[in-house]
Amino acid sequence: MAQIELKDVTKRFGANVALNGLSLNVADGEFFVLLGPTGAGKTTTLRTIAGLEKPTSGEVLIAGEDVQDQTAAERDVALVFQYYSLYPRYTVRENLAFPLRSSIRRMADDEIAARIAWASKLLRIEHLLDRKTDRLSGGEMQRVSIGRAIVREPRAFLMDEPLSNLDAKLREALRGELKNLQKRLKSTFLFVTHDQIEALSMGDRIGVMLNGTVMQVGTPNEIYCRPNSIFVAGFVGTPSMSFIPAEVMGRQLSVLGRKLNVDLAKGITEVRAQVGLRAEDVVIGEKLHHNGVIHEVENFGVEKIVTLRWADHFIRAALPASVSTPVGDKVTFDFRPGKVHCFDATSGRRINAEG
Repeated sequence: MAQIELKDVTKRFGANVALNGLSLNVADGEFFVLLGPTGAGKTTTLRTIAGLEKPTSGEVLIAGEDVQDQTAAERDVALVFQYYSLYPRYTVRENLAFPLRSSIRRMADDEIAARIAWASKLLRIEHLLDRKTDRLSGGEMQRVSIGRAIVREPRAFLMDEPLSNLDAKLREALRGELKNLQKRLKSTFLFVTHDQIEALSMGDRIGVMLNGTVMQVGTPNEIYCRPNSIFVAGFVGTPSMSFIPAEVMGRQLSVLGRKLNVDLAKGITEVRAQVGLRAEDVVIGEKLHHNGVIHEVENFGVEKIVTLRWADHFIRAALPASVSTPVGDKVTFDFRPGKVHCFDATSGRRINAEG
């Protein structure tokens, strides 16, 4: 069992608060992704779980056990970093064997050979075993780094942006491989990234971080479709959500002087609001409710993202690439029913009624 739990963890570096009362629960056998911008506290969270940083206050539990007084080695978790922690003068085989020959494990040679054979087959690096790691490509080196972690059979894997130094095509391939590996191992993976595509495509659940705390935890669908704040709504999604100022007067939502039919949470009567719109939920067609002008067009192969100017504001819409959209054309548009996100402009919290 490798459930990971953080209870009200704060970590300070002098006057800087890296983690601010952080609470988190990662289930046994779960692929959990920590997503957030640079400086959000993701890496500090990982290092605190691993035992490389000691929290200023709060508790860290692994498999229900308080590990505050345990060393990094005693916690039995494996770290995989974005920079490959390999010995360049060693062969792949020697790199894989290295953690198994430590004073803590000191395994027999036949068991080491068996684990190397198992891990190299799983990662498809059998043909590289006798090659020096300074002769490997980036993708091969990252596979070997992961191999060094899995040969130990740790209680949990902690991965700090392990794909960020790879090119786009290789990142895409390794995303699928890592997810499949986690399913085959049935292990707990805590994966840190600033890349929302990685988070949405790999995570069983996602925790979105900002300023040392978790803003929202949920499945990829929950995070994308029901963001609980302006920050989460704007940070998750490509292209990013479009926002327009609005007002709530007597539970009626008004946007640029026009009323929108949006169900609001109970108690919401008079607030300054922000309406959020996903590009796929903006419809361009004939004789629709709103008038706009095509301001910009970005082509992405099978689809294009069209930016509309509506009064002094801009809204993105996703359209098939085959649709003609000359810049400067006047169009009418509308929003898909039930797909308008509404937030309190002051607190940033979501104020939609949730069914």
